[in-house]
Amino acid sequence: MNVLRGIKWPYAVIAVVAVTAASFGLLRPQLAAAGFPGLKLSATDRIKQSPPPALFKDAEIAPIGKLAADQRTKADALFAQWRKAHGTTRDDKAFAAWAAAQIPAPPTAKQRTAELHQVQALAKTRTAAGKKAATWLELNGKKDVWKLYLHDQNELVPATKGTAEKAELKAALALAKTISDQLAAKDKQPAPFVLDPTLRPDKHIKPGAKGPYSYPSRHAARSAAAVTFLSALSPHRAGEYEWMRAQVLYSRLYMAGHVTSDLTAGTLLGDLIGDYELAISGH
Repeated sequence: MNVLRGIKWPYAVIAVVAVTAASFGLLRPQLAAAGFPGLKLSATDRIKQSPPPALFKDAEIAPIGKLAADQRTKADALFAQWRKAHGTTRDDKAFAAWAAAQIPAPPTAKQRTAELHQVQALAKTRTAAGKKAATWLELNGKKDVWKLYLHDQNELVPATKGTAEKAELKAALALAKTISDQLAAKDKQPAPFVLDPTLRPDKHIKPGAKGPYSYPSRHAARSAAAVTFLSALSPHRAGEYEWMRAQVLYSRLYMAGHVTSDLTAGTLLGDLIGDYELAISGH
């Protein structure tokens, strides 16, 4: 059973932890947390130190999950055009420019206002448990949950293959951040908590502030890139990855980090990046 859905460690991870504990593994997180020179926590260590709370119910995340899933068909059709013209040679600069051009223009002011009203209505339903779940997902949904999923997979493959796939996932996540940040800086769509600072008083938004910008969502782009990549490596677990992506996306609506169009645009971008990384790595 997977740690992130069942809140229990997968058998493969338990086995690794048990073996490692016999030597240095159990001490590593504590030493790293204490600032011991030369030590850095891995994604697995960080999630072990801060395991997931109870996450959102399936019924809550289903609508945004469906919208995210709908982007995959669009992305596959678009990427087929890139592949026909460029083949499978890595060219991150050219691909980044091309992928950015495939993302729809931001919604109109009227549409974004309507989406903001949806986020404002959702904010009124927040609970202490929901905030706890959203906070965990906001922190760990950027990279760590996806690295942990790959770590779980790689326990069953040769070390050289696992090392290569780790580098490929890292490249996909980095590219998702780069392109989404570039688009956000260009399109300048304020995050919901900027438009309405009462949604996140902890952000301390100054009067007249224009940013942070939120179109497209970086969390969505990274999640989609990871889901596309990981699902190709382990198709029988695709549903689990899609469930976690929906959790991450919903958390961003719940805590007013994004509106829906930010998330669908980010998902489309991430799906394109996932297709690209799979193609150039020969999967």
